[in-house]
Amino acid sequence: MSEVLSSKRRTFLASTIATGAGLTILPSGTMAAKGPGGKLNIALIGAYGRAKQHYRDLKTQNVVAICDINAENLAIAAKEFPQAKQYKDWRICLEQKNLDAVVCCTPDHHHAFVTIWAMNRGLHVYCEKPVADCVAEAREVRKVYLANKHRLATQHGTQRHEWENFDRVAELVKGGAIGDIQDVHTWGNRTHPLKDYYPAEGTPPPHIDYDLWTGPTQMHPYSPQYFSGRPGANCLQWNPFDDFGSWQVGDMGSHTMDLAWNAIDADRPTKIVVDKKKSDPYNPGACPSALMAIFDMPANDWRGPIRLTWSQGGPMPNSPVKALDLTKIGHGAMFKGTKGVIVADFKTRMIFPAAKGADMTYYKSPTPDQVAPPINGWMQQWFDACKGDLKTAADFDYSARMIETLMLGLVAHRAGKPLNYDAKSGRITNDEAANSFLHKPYRKGWKLNG
Repeated sequence: MSEVLSSKRRTFLASTIATGAGLTILPSGTMAAKGPGGKLNIALIGAYGRAKQHYRDLKTQNVVAICDINAENLAIAAKEFPQAKQYKDWRICLEQKNLDAVVCCTPDHHHAFVTIWAMNRGLHVYCEKPVADCVAEAREVRKVYLANKHRLATQHGTQRHEWENFDRVAELVKGGAIGDIQDVHTWGNRTHPLKDYYPAEGTPPPHIDYDLWTGPTQMHPYSPQYFSGRPGANCLQWNPFDDFGSWQVGDMGSHTMDLAWNAIDADRPTKIVVDKKKSDPYNPGACPSALMAIFDMPANDWRGPIRLTWSQGGPMPNSPVKALDLTKIGHGAMFKGTKGVIVADFKTRMIFPAAKGADMTYYKSPTPDQVAPPINGWMQQWFDACKGDLKTAADFDYSARMIETLMLGLVAHRAGKPLNYDAKSGRITNDEAANSFLHKPYRKGWKLNG
């Protein structure tokens, strides 16, 4: 193990944890909550489905606006928040004058739009994952956030991050438990059989505004299949399709990559390769069910360059030991270093010292003051940040860089060749045509940065 890297790694870990446990100082320019008793005045955009999981937390604040294109969903939310004004179009909702913050639970293709428009209006934002649906959207979300980070608190809806295992894994990796980190694998096991958008079937019922649901993306014929899933999981009905989502890249990929991202302090990749033998062929309708995307990640101040892999729908890394069947871990991460391997899912972790001299004497466990404190509520952390120091565990700098990376996997899949990427300019440097895949075309009348 490099003594220089080891020293930097341990110093970085200690300073990071110390900062997180430090005093809260209200930044200049942060506005006090407008609601009674110092509660936040919140607009809930996308008022049912995934939003239902947030009702209990939201009731600790002051929900003053609810918005949904589905009148039946809006009626359900209105029973929970009877004092809230009701809207069908989120663009009109955001103009309500007494708002402090927005919780966005819309379909994926609205996420970046709602998020950017809200930040432009001085509103704190909690956005469900993924915070963007393509590379260009992720970059724009991050740009707008960085211009406003002195006054706004943001949080990505990767709520599994509050589980203590995320920080324990990061502490092991940064503390040198497996030596110098070299390769990181992340994976998910969900699959789908779809090849194209659902065929036209009937007309939208009166309670659904399908034009607003389609929003900025391209119009496709109405099908009730887009709305046929159970509450909280209806995303699986539309996110396999390219115009509406990114399948598991942005869905469980957001959660699982977050387990790795929290540990490796990464920027964006310099090269992206998709393993064609382990991935489905590209088609313009449905996102690939099987995909293996490999990212070359540059060095930072405590580690060297590493290789990062996202696999979904079948492809898997090789197990570090014969006794461990990785296929039994539906969504997991594996960190390979010069002294061993860590295998983790969302709640557990295993260490396999697996190299000559891997006697663990080189590893010093963190002291209590170096261990990250519990988060104690993912949305609560955001509420506190809105009223305090603006700091969250997954702000739109951290999370947008992660989503930009994941979306580059889909770009390379579509390009059908290895791509070199310049993160500073946001450009593919070895295939000019592939740069068009970084964006999505929007319908007339819709503006991303509005």
